[in-house]
Amino acid sequence: MTVRRARRASGRADVPAAPPVAPPAPASRRRLAELTGSWRAALRIARRESRRARRRTALVLAMIALPVLVLAFLAVSYDMAELTPHERIDRRLGVADAELRWITDTPIGQDEWGEGWYTREGDHGTNGRVATAAEVSTLLGPGSRVTEVRALLPLTVRGPERDENVEGRVLDLNDPLARGLVRFRAGRAPRQPGEVAVSPAALRRLDVRLGDAVATADGTRAYTVVGVVEFPDDLGPVVALHPGAVPRSDPLPDSSWLVDVPGTVDAALVSRLNDHGVLVTPRHPTIPAAGQSRPWPGSIGPSSATDLSTGVLIAGLGLLEVVLLVGPAFAVGVRRRRRDLALVAVAGGDAAQLRRVVLADGVVLGVLGAAAGLILGVGAAFAGRPLVEQYVFGARFGGYRCWPSALMLLGGVAVLAGVLAALAPAWTAARQDVIAGLAGRRTPPPSRARWLTIGLALVAGGAALAAFGATRTSPAVILTGLILGELGLVCCTPTLIGALARLGRVLPLAPRIALRDASRNRAVAAPAICAVMAAVAGSVALGGYLASDGARDTRAYQPMLPTGHVLVSATEPTRLPRPTLAEVTTAAQAQLGAGAVAAVHTVACPAGGNPGDYCYVAPRLPPERACPWLPGDNLSPAERRQARADPRCQLRDGDYYGGYVETLVDDGSALPILTGADPAATAAATAVLRAGGVVVTDPRYLHDGLVTVQVSRAEAGTDGPNGASDLPGYALPAAVGQPRLLLSPSAVRQLGLNSSETGWVIDTPAPPDENRQERFTGALRSFGAFSLSVEQGAAPRDVSPLLLLLAAAAGLITVGAAGIATALAAAEGRAELSTLAAVGAAPAVRRLLAICQAGVIAGLGSVLGIVAGLGTAAIVLFSVNRQYATSWPVSEPYPFLVPWPALGVLVLVPMVAMLGASLFTRARLPIERRLD
Repeated sequence: MTVRRARRASGRADVPAAPPVAPPAPASRRRLAELTGSWRAALRIARRESRRARRRTALVLAMIALPVLVLAFLAVSYDMAELTPHERIDRRLGVADAELRWITDTPIGQDEWGEGWYTREGDHGTNGRVATAAEVSTLLGPGSRVTEVRALLPLTVRGPERDENVEGRVLDLNDPLARGLVRFRAGRAPRQPGEVAVSPAALRRLDVRLGDAVATADGTRAYTVVGVVEFPDDLGPVVALHPGAVPRSDPLPDSSWLVDVPGTVDAALVSRLNDHGVLVTPRHPTIPAAGQSRPWPGSIGPSSATDLSTGVLIAGLGLLEVVLLVGPAFAVGVRRRRRDLALVAVAGGDAAQLRRVVLADGVVLGVLGAAAGLILGVGAAFAGRPLVEQYVFGARFGGYRCWPSALMLLGGVAVLAGVLAALAPAWTAARQDVIAGLAGRRTPPPSRARWLTIGLALVAGGAALAAFGATRTSPAVILTGLILGELGLVCCTPTLIGALARLGRVLPLAPRIALRDASRNRAVAAPAICAVMAAVAGSVALGGYLASDGARDTRAYQPMLPTGHVLVSATEPTRLPRPTLAEVTTAAQAQLGAGAVAAVHTVACPAGGNPGDYCYVAPRLPPERACPWLPGDNLSPAERRQARADPRCQLRDGDYYGGYVETLVDDGSALPILTGADPAATAAATAVLRAGGVVVTDPRYLHDGLVTVQVSRAEAGTDGPNGASDLPGYALPAAVGQPRLLLSPSAVRQLGLNSSETGWVIDTPAPPDENRQERFTGALRSFGAFSLSVEQGAAPRDVSPLLLLLAAAAGLITVGAAGIATALAAAEGRAELSTLAAVGAAPAVRRLLAICQAGVIAGLGSVLGIVAGLGTAAIVLFSVNRQYATSWPVSEPYPFLVPWPALGVLVLVPMVAMLGASLFTRARLPIERRLD
């Protein structure tokens, strides 16, 4: 039965009108809605995929979160350690209103916090007197209270095994103003000069308890420990002394006054104190008075900009390393999902939507890794704060806070690392064959010659840029060149893998399959090999530079004494009597096995002069032997070439500031121990000294059997009389040590000067160790504290620990990258392993295949890294030497040395990776049932 609608007559009024049609949305809004919907769907797919592939997700999260955790820990710890202005003021003032420091005796100006000052008239006055509490109180007015704090006072005390150097602080802890600077842990404050309070670190180092006695190294004073206090600004060994224990005889530069005033510390009070040369640090900032301009704030100079750019480039290298390590995991994920991606393409998804699906994996895992790293890093910084305060910074932190901007930057970099790691797989997924993806077949990527061309161009350009940066000594330019070269090697690596796979046809089964899989899975193998290469190249390049720098320092080393000889001098002035030469000789022979001991005398001003007088004696070169140019002059290139060619100007780096000549007074007894000259030369020089002459160790100063001796005097801050005398002299043909002038006692009297004993020089058969040195100083303990300078000789600087550390870091990355790539290759090639099992392959084939796969990744990456690292070190050293080749004074060139300790470790690393692959790979081959 058919029901037909009745027709309406035309023109009827009851005919309904057509529904209104909405105007089309603007094209930009449509595109934005499509893009938002596409990304929403891609993120949902990525979240689902992260739950399905939990092991791969955990691996990627660990590699992204670990560097974020470390950097977040460092950023938060640094932010807590960096005190705010109010925290610094609270730590310095305690409960006081202000801190005063008597800087000079002329009016000064200062900034609002009292951290910078300047003299108003432009002259620099000196404060030669010691201010008293009464003077400071008079300046402040009635009703004020003051207490003095004297810090950074060196103190040598006897420890359980040796003399210990601790920091002494003189303050009255019974005064509430000074008590606010410390935190009491136990005991009470010292009430008399014979009592002290020590920090917990000093308590442990000196092995004392409350009530025990602590004696000074010279044995003149003994203190009783009555309290344990902690100074928040110094958690090291500190001893708090009573003010009566140290007499105020000399002005101390670190002496300050804590004050409490009835009112507030305003600008008028600060101005009045500045007029007397007093620097004020108030609790609340004050605006200086009119006419006293404040020092301009510091700005970011060229060095700060260079450091910033260098840090950014180092961070870029680290980011590239993370991307190369994470990239293979995304590549394997794309290949395992190629059927799903093909279905998206069949359903109408274009190339951009396929790329978004893969990039969404990087976004999701980057966000999750960043969140995990930030949470763990901040938590570790808060939990480990006491340990970091004690053992790293040595001071208490400020409040618990984090660095929000730095943490946001770290999170953004982590997300960027995830996106960059997924970028190459995303482009690969967008170009895959849909039919092959639906059928589950692999489509090996074609080898494009343009990538090889781009890679070679980047390698050449990066090497040239690194060389240019080395000639300009610019770390930022060098790192930029290294990054470009590394990117070039990354572009060349897939082509290299394909070439090796073609050459591997003659190899046995397991290595042939390993090379074939590496060639077919270049998206997995190439980033892993590049990550290994980058780590190894950086380690080898830095190791080569350090080894060359150590050898250069060894060549340029100038010993002060013959090898094994010891110079003894007093560490601080003391009122104790000085030991005689016989007493020093007895102690040296008993504890150091010394053969000869001689006293060392220096030139002093005549007796009866002012304490501030200064006398300087030095030989003067004849005019015809003096270089026309001074080392500090700004010479043109032509003048530098002339100076390098002039035999009179053959100065080394150590003589850049004119070549200091040490002047001593000797009658011939200390000469053989100081210079190590042969007996014939020593006898001739001793005869000249006993005849009233002088001896020089630089033959240039001797002319016609005479040495011109220049005497310069400065009396009470003014230039005194100067003069020169020609004295009979002798030049040692070969002497150890810096240039010296040895004056005979009669020559000193002829010049109108005096001499004073400053120490002793000891001839020992071999450099004494620390135990023998401590026994020697212990034998002289009753005469005060002494320091020993032992000449160890031009021993090469031991950089092996640092080289091994660099090699270990590179080895760790190598093993990790090889393990990741091997595990991903095993997961990807599970079907092929099943095929091998089906055709009767032995179970050990899988283990051997895993060993070969790890060997390909670790071995190829290590070889490329060693070659790239040695090449980089050679370029940098050659460029620096080219720059030094035209400099004057002449600089010691950098030799090219191979860091053999690092190379030895790096050669063993691939074997370790292969051993790990054999241990963690199951030998039983999987047998799976496949339905086609």
